[in-house]
Amino acid sequence: MADAVQISPAVSDALTILGAAGVVIPTFARLKISPVLGFIIVGVVGGPHVLGGLADRHHWLEAFSINDPAGIEPFAEFGILLLLFAIGLEISFRRLNAMRTAVFGLGGVQMLSTALVVTAAALLAQATPSSSVVLGLALAMSSTALVLPIAGTTSVVGRAALAILLFQDLSLVPILFLLDAGAGSEAIVGTLLAGLGVIAGLLLVGKFLLPTLFAQAARTKSPELFFSISILVLMLCSMATGQVGLGASLGALLAGLMIAETDYHSEVEVITAPLRGLALGVFLISVGLRLDLPAIAADWPLLLGALAAVLVLKSGIIMALLRWRGRRASAAVEAGFLLSSPSELTLIVLTAAAAAGVISGREAEFWTIVTALGLTLTPVLAALGRRLSRRIDPEALGSGAGDTAGLTLIFGFGRVGRLVADMLASHGRRYLAVDGDIDCVAEARTADYRVIFGDVARGHPVERFGLQDAAAVVLTMDDPVLTVRLTRAIREACPQLTIVARARDAAHAAQLYKAGATDAVPETMEGSLQMSEAVLVDIGVAMGPVIASIHEKRSELRAQIREEGELSAEPALGRRR
Repeated sequence: MADAVQISPAVSDALTILGAAGVVIPTFARLKISPVLGFIIVGVVGGPHVLGGLADRHHWLEAFSINDPAGIEPFAEFGILLLLFAIGLEISFRRLNAMRTAVFGLGGVQMLSTALVVTAAALLAQATPSSSVVLGLALAMSSTALVLPIAGTTSVVGRAALAILLFQDLSLVPILFLLDAGAGSEAIVGTLLAGLGVIAGLLLVGKFLLPTLFAQAARTKSPELFFSISILVLMLCSMATGQVGLGASLGALLAGLMIAETDYHSEVEVITAPLRGLALGVFLISVGLRLDLPAIAADWPLLLGALAAVLVLKSGIIMALLRWRGRRASAAVEAGFLLSSPSELTLIVLTAAAAAGVISGREAEFWTIVTALGLTLTPVLAALGRRLSRRIDPEALGSGAGDTAGLTLIFGFGRVGRLVADMLASHGRRYLAVDGDIDCVAEARTADYRVIFGDVARGHPVERFGLQDAAAVVLTMDDPVLTVRLTRAIREACPQLTIVARARDAAHAAQLYKAGATDAVPETMEGSLQMSEAVLVDIGVAMGPVIASIHEKRSELRAQIREEGELSAEPALGRRR
């Protein structure tokens, strides 16, 4: 009977990781600390050098330790594929084309200059030329998985970081390809030709097939179908590029790029976010498992010296480049600290280089520990850089201009949303509408409205649609509960943003005002006022006095609604900035 209830080591490790995620994420979120540090600590504590070592004497600790560190490596590799998939979603060919100057200019110069400096330093330290070049390229990379969630993509620092990180992510593919190409030049040319054929085929199929597949998923309103199609595309692309020798990493990046070209990339990004977060957590736990505490204790001066040298070199180069490109000193300092650590991609390059025999196992282990320590310090360095940048330039705290800067966002594009868009356009004001009905979106686009597909009920609206820099947001959905929830979430994140919401009646409008709406417009009230205006005009009252009395009555009714919502009659925050 006892044997029947025994848990296998693999299941025990899975439960440990899932339990750690359930504890780390909410705990560190409450402490306002990046969970990255928590996952790495879980790997260290649950690894063979802490609880794993104590479990030999105290068997009950096996339930809290990771018994087979090598067993979670495939899941960590899948986490890397999901990370590259997310990078592809973030890039898109259109965005890459729009940012080509920053990506291939700033990003290319950063990668090349950092790699050259690190290579020269490694040669001075008596490393071989081949290992020096590999170390230069590997250590020049910064962590996309950690940096972008911290910096975002709409701030001055975030956009600079995005340009640098995009070039680094794109450069991973040729680096891995060259490391894997152990055969002669003829084999390399053959692989390249086969790879180009596969990539062209995938892009062609994706262009015509993916919009149809996602459109059907949108009509069913099934997030599970969205998720299944996304993972299927990821796996098929990774398998296809892996089979021709280009590596699964390129396929994962390509899958994200293909979906980014559809109207559904925002929805896919939100729906796959939980799995990406868990997979990244597994990867970070594997980083913690690689931290050999006895080795660190034995070589800590050398390890810390190497890490300090990497941090100083990279941050200095990035600061100098950003100042050269005209960025403010505060932004250069913050970006320099943020991007100074090595990357999860560094670990991939080191592993591939060791497998190819370009660097020794001892070198790979040493720099793996340095990289893991650097990843652990990334959130701390980001906070330090932000604090220093604010001391240097207290005025440079805004999020900067993003893709939605100056736009009015319209959530919901039925008859009300369409009328709001018409009025904005007639006054020369730019807008962007978002609707979760793909047929409505397709019809509106045919009529030359600027509309994108997206379910505003999923994810955080501010982060997802870049509301920090918007002129206003208009909520026209016919869902009173969702409207109140969105109003509250947007107001908490954007205290000064104008929020105009559609209300069903006076009671609903009072709830919206209490949640933080700048203006709430009850349909019943406006309908009554319009009828009153029509009656008065039709029975012969002059238009001027009628309009004046309608405005006066509207103001009176709004004041009453605000009182019902336990608010003063003064306008809410965000009114007509």
